[in-house]
Amino acid sequence: MAGTKAGGQKAANTNKTKYGKDFYAEIGRKGGKNGHTGGFAANPELAKIAGAKGGRISKRGKAKKNA
Repeated sequence: MAGTKAGGQKAANTNKTKYGKDFYAEIGRKGGKNGHTGGFAANPELAKIAGAKGGRISKRGKAKKNA
């Protein structure tokens, strides 16, 4: 009956009694541990493309203005 504030507190107390006082901290720890899955580590092909772009840009000289 977690549709009300009192019901939510009752459910939280039940969970803490059943699974230990650090029940919600453990859920948060697991979520934080699994939350960092994006970026170049997950997609090496994307890293390859980005590295190639960066290499091309850094090897160019300053832009020359036409007179």
